[in-house]
Amino acid sequence: MRRSSEKTDEIRKRLRALAEPEYQVFSASLLPGTGNILGVRLPKLRKLAKQLAAEDWKGCADSLAQKKEEAFFEEIMLKGFVIGYAHSLGKAELSEILSETEAFLPLIDNWSVCDSFCSTLKIAKEYPQEIWKFIQPYFQSEREFSVRFAAVMSLDYFIDEKYIEKLYSAYDSVRHPGYYAKMAVAWAVSMCYVRFPRKTEAYLAACALDDFTCNRAIQKTIESRCVDAQRKEHLRSLKR
Repeated sequence: MRRSSEKTDEIRKRLRALAEPEYQVFSASLLPGTGNILGVRLPKLRKLAKQLAAEDWKGCADSLAQKKEEAFFEEIMLKGFVIGYAHSLGKAELSEILSETEAFLPLIDNWSVCDSFCSTLKIAKEYPQEIWKFIQPYFQSEREFSVRFAAVMSLDYFIDEKYIEKLYSAYDSVRHPGYYAKMAVAWAVSMCYVRFPRKTEAYLAACALDDFTCNRAIQKTIESRCVDAQRKEHLRSLKR
């Protein structure tokens, strides 16, 4: 325990050295309700995470954010990055990454950590079937940001011919009332439309999404520069 505490203190010291007061104010404004922000820019966090993952990824993952209520925002973000980079650096196998991810998800309580963590889990490109199976239960999770995790993972790695129909079914299964869960599903559906306009238009016309999510998905699609004016006009007619 003492060794873990010493590692936590060491990492926290490195984070404080990277913090910028002005950026702390900016970050806090983007994440209302999120306390304990030091103000470290994401590129610096990613660089540090790669260093830590290369040195001792498991020790760092275990020592960071042991008590969520006492952890800095950057410590939680850093923990996610370390988990994500551990495999790409050849330090961890798929089973270890999945186990660490499962333990990490309850720590996520904002969109920034969630979305940044998903974009770092590039192991999904190497093991799509295994990752697809892994994220399935999270579409029905009781935790808002676990649902968002599943939705963002799906849009980051699975919008293709093989998975598109499975995506529609997964989105229809979401019942969480949380705003950030709904918005992630809406975002994912809009990205599906960009890649598969005809299929996604047919889906929107008969989907089981709640009205809020369906309308937000349509609105986000309409706002896309990748969709032509004629299609946008038809999409407006699908709003509930």
